Amino acid sequence: MLSMPTTITTLLTVLLAAIASISLLVGGIGIMNIMLVSVTERTREVGLRKAVGAQSRDILLQFIFEAIAISLSGGVIGLAIESTVALLVTLSGLLNTSVSLGAATLALGFSVAVGMFFGIYPAQRAARLNPIDALRYE
Repeated sequence: MLSMPTTITTLLTVLLAAIASISLLVGGIGIMNIMLVSVTERTREVGLRKAVGAQSRDILLQFIFEAIAISLSGGVIGLAIESTVALLVTLSGLLNTSVSLGAATLALGFSVAVGMFFGIYPAQRAARLNPIDALRYE
């Protein structure tokens, strides 16, 4: 009987980790899709920038930073929602909850890492565009 709470806690931890992993994967795929659409819509802009002298590295960094900005804003929104829920639970008197600075930093770090990881492919695709073909793109 004494080991049952430990078993339940371990099981809940594994379950929450699995849910978080799936959420990060789905969010990352969403970021990649948004960035691929952004690259497609801005093909002429990329071609123009490359035609006037922008390096492929500049285009790559631009799109990676955009993916990071999207994922970081999602992380901040998620952190705000989580902090609000923790505050409401504390105010209800059921549990005494708080959000630690380490957990918030870790969450935002994972958010940035997911944005960077899933933003690399669209950024490379934009950086590899031929300026002439990109300018002719309709």
